Amino acid sequence: MIAGVVSLGVAAAGAATTHHLLSAVADKAPNALFVVSRGETLAEVASNLESRGLVRSAIALEWLARIRGLAGGLRAGEYVLSPTQSPQEILEWISRGRVVTYEVVVPEGFTLAQIAKRLAAEDLADPEAFLAVARDPATAAEIGVEGNTLEGYLFPETYRIPRGLAPKEIARTLVKQFLEVWREIEPRAQEQGFSMREVVTLASIVEKETAAPDERPLIASVFRNRLERGMRLETDPTVIYGIEDFDGNLRRRDLENRDNPYNTYRIRGLPPGPIASPGAEALHAVVEPAESDYLYFVSRNDGTHVFSRTYREHARAVDKYQRRRSR
Repeated sequence: MIAGVVSLGVAAAGAATTHHLLSAVADKAPNALFVVSRGETLAEVASNLESRGLVRSAIALEWLARIRGLAGGLRAGEYVLSPTQSPQEILEWISRGRVVTYEVVVPEGFTLAQIAKRLAAEDLADPEAFLAVARDPATAAEIGVEGNTLEGYLFPETYRIPRGLAPKEIARTLVKQFLEVWREIEPRAQEQGFSMREVVTLASIVEKETAAPDERPLIASVFRNRLERGMRLETDPTVIYGIEDFDGNLRRRDLENRDNPYNTYRIRGLPPGPIASPGAEALHAVVEPAESDYLYFVSRNDGTHVFSRTYREHARAVDKYQRRRSR
């Protein structure tokens, strides 16, 4: 009888101890940023949680993780945890990958290089590693876009991205947004004989030529009219894209350079590929251009343009808005 009572007492004491070790460390405490690194073992994560004062016992946490089948399911990343959470809550948090995310804005008209810098500025990706992935033909083929790089396919949008995400996964996230828009316009593109790459290439030029939303269909109509007539596109943004380390000053020799494959003053048709990431409005404008017979446009220097049907009209507009301004 006495032995039975002792056994019950030991069991009760053990249960109380286990309950204590698996309870929250504190009733009130500030949150803490906790990082689970790639390749860390359960024992290492548990030990780090204990040393940070987020759990009472690393051994108890390991035992709980194994009992619940979570030993191999802890996900790398940054977490906001609190000593007020129980070890079970912390395990569920990390096993579900409820990581901290950071906002990053990809504006319309950004190039691959600019996007890589933006990601680096937010400490979300190494720029060289990201560019290596984005410029790898295998990545484009795997993600499902046309061409040898992801230039033009990293869709402009506001994203929330966790730190530690692999460059390819970041790229996949951005391209996924493009593919959603592409599905909307693909039927129209196919009807008109345009491939995905052709639409994105022309849309990227439209994006770089105007920031005025209502002008995009008109700009698209000019370029489509020129293409249909076999005329050169003669657009500065493509020339600039093809100049390494462009210094901001477009010179006559740049417009005459036949070695620049993006020099649309010398080549006919579209350049080899996109020159930036177009937004949804520019993409739609290419397959839904305004009905016009315009062949030329020139900037008014206020963000808008004057459109002309003939070269004579265009020359007068250039003289009014460009040449006289520079005198």
